[in-house]
Amino acid sequence: MKYLVLVSHGDFAEGLKTSLAMFAGDKMDQVLAIGLKNGESADQFGERFKELVNSLQAEDEIVLLADIVGGSPLTTALNVLGEAGRLDNMTVVGGMNLPMALTAVVMKDALEGDALTQTLLNEGASGLQKFDTSSSDGDDDEDDI
Repeated sequence: MKYLVLVSHGDFAEGLKTSLAMFAGDKMDQVLAIGLKNGESADQFGERFKELVNSLQAEDEIVLLADIVGGSPLTTALNVLGEAGRLDNMTVVGGMNLPMALTAVVMKDALEGDALTQTLLNEGASGLQKFDTSSSDGDDDEDDI
């Protein structure tokens, strides 16, 4: 089986998982989420992360999304997975957002390797847009918003 694992600072990963359940509730048994708590050491987080992924089997694949590339949650998760010999069967992407995570949970079983990575990066980037709130005719009518 292929799992989506979300790691972040604070409650972002758990909140993102809650949001994902609104769109892909039938796949939540394949999503794990954990955040580095305020005041928690990387070692403490690592122990909690190890417990979180302990139930995964050696043949299971992991799509790991993190809030910040190079941040403690991601580097600690990779250290734990590296110690368990799990780095070869993974896709890792940083800068996660809801469009990226939703695409990951829906497409993780259909795409592999670079194709999955590129799809996630494209979806994450396309979710970043300026929303124009000005009316097209220059009218200041509040009902147009």
